[in-house]
This record gives sequence, structure tokens and C-alpha cells, in this order.
Amino acid sequence: MGTSHRQPPIKNLVGNLKQGLLDMFHAPEGYEIILGNGGASAFWDAATFSLAEKKAQALVHGEFGNKFAKILGAPWLEAPTVISVDPGSRGDLKAEAGVDIYAYPQNETSSGVVTDVRRVIGSEANSLMLTDATSAAGGIDFDPLETDAYYFAPQKNLASDGGLWLALISPKAIERIESVAASGRYIPNILSLKLALDNARQNFTLNTPSLATLFFTNNQVEWINSQGGLSWADKRTKTSSALLYDWAEKNDVTHPFVENPDHRSQVVATINFDDSIDALEIAAILRENGIVDTDPYRKLGKNQLRIATFVSTEPAEVEKLIGCIEYVLERI
Repeated sequence: MGTSHRQPPIKNLVGNLKQGLLDMFHAPEGYEIILGNGGASAFWDAATFSLAEKKAQALVHGEFGNKFAKILGAPWLEAPTVISVDPGSRGDLKAEAGVDIYAYPQNETSSGVVTDVRRVIGSEANSLMLTDATSAAGGIDFDPLETDAYYFAPQKNLASDGGLWLALISPKAIERIESVAASGRYIPNILSLKLALDNARQNFTLNTPSLATLFFTNNQVEWINSQGGLSWADKRTKTSSALLYDWAEKNDVTHPFVENPDHRSQVVATINFDDSIDALEIAAILRENGIVDTDPYRKLGKNQLRIATFVSTEPAEVEKLIGCIEYVLERI
């Protein structure tokens, strides 16, 4: 744990992790894995400095998409176009002249809305797609050819901790990183994707990251790949989330928060409760009995439970959780 991240044991670990992610994401030729200090929110700033040239378009249907949209209003960029919809619903990015960055969350953790990883039809040839995949990476399958920067922190499906971001980047994104770095724009070292790229190619980061985070992330990626890869993980999270959604639709006092089934996340299920039921009370009772982290997103203000169905969770455990919720409902 105390060794330098530039020594062989850690460089080998980073190399294994990079290759494991390339395998898991079935990455095309020319795509690379880069990594850096800080979580996905640090990557937002890094992308604003190192990937955005003039103007961005951002899709917002929850708290985390909204945070990145605000950062894309940096003073050296034109005001971004923000396509915003109410939490629980989903909008679509649209081709727009002059936009060189399209940004969106694949899975909006705050509301449980999932978005397809897909390029904007009609967008300009030089535009890049940026996919915030923090709660999706490792649990939802996708086509990497449909994005240019698939970035995430590993504390969700990858069963690790925060303080680190990783990104699968396309040759187009690499070219943009190089060109922006050569443009003379001021870029802080910690937010330079050029430095992240150069360091990642040598299997380390600019500064020493949490080595435990690297270890646990690599361990989880190896496990997913040994089970059958991302397609296996995708089926598993769909199975787990479907148990919750099916139960919520059959129960008289519950229903899925996201009405359109095609927009419902398979890794973060949000379940609304009738006004006669206090969902926060249910979450509190569950917590008192050792069942934690079913609380709704604090800023959303909905009477609901928000339940992760990440790939590490056995579907049988989701069935047990449903039984526990029913037990509480019968007694409050």
C-alpha cells in the first residue's frame, strides 16, 4: 500500500486494469483507457479544459447531468445549449451547428433514468460524444463506437471507491486532446487530459491515486470478465431491476417513478410510494435492521425508495429485499 505508483507492482496493476476494461468494453482498435485523480466530477472540469473547443450541448434529466451542464458554461466557451426535462423523464440530444461536444449521463443516478449510448444523427463530423457512465459502467452493455469518452468513477458496478476517474476514449477524442493541448490554452496539470493520456500510456497517473481503489476495481473487472463480460453483467442487472419494477407495478401502493419502461435504469431502480405511505420511514426501519442505502435522492424530494441493482448484487438478494419491504408495509 505504501509503494510508489511508478514502481512495477502498481504499473503492472494499472496495465492489467486497462486491458481488463478494454476487454470488458469490447473496445475497437485505437480506443484507449486513461485515468486520473478525482471522481467523475473532476473529469467534468478536465473535459471542459481539454476536450471542449467552443460550444457544448448537454442533456439534463437529473442532478448529475445538470452539474456538468453548468461546468460547460466556462468563460472560455460559448454558453452551452442545455436540453432539460423533468426528473423521471428523458430528453434527446439534437444536432446543432457549431457544437463540438455533446454531453449526457448514460444512467442518471439521482432519478433512475437510462439513456442509450448513441451518436447524434446529423452532428458535425468533428463533434465528440461524452458519456457520463459512473453508475452504468460495468452493469450496462453498450457499443463503444457510439461514443468518444466513456468516463466513470469506479464506486458503483465496479465495487470500488471514489477518488479516481477512468475513461475509454476514441481516436477522435485523442486527436482533440492533443490539439487542445497544443493550442496554448491554459490547462491546470491535474485537469490535463494530455498529461492523463501520456501517463496512462506508461501505466500510471500524474499523482499517486488510492492504490486500494485500483486494486478493488481491477478485481471486479476480472470477476466480470470471468463470468462472461459485459453482456453477462447486463443480463444480471436487468434481471435484478425487473424484480423491483414488476413488484412495484403489481403492488397497490407503489409504482415505478420512471413511467416509460424503456427509460428505466437497470442499475438504479426508483420506486414511488402512495402518499399514505412514508417511504423515508420505510428506509429508516430497513436501516435500523441492517438494510442500508435505500433512501431516495435527497434533492429530488420524492416519496420513494432508490435501490441499486449493481452487478455485485445477487438477484436472490433483491427478492429478499422485496420481502423485507413487504414485511415493513404490513406493519406500519
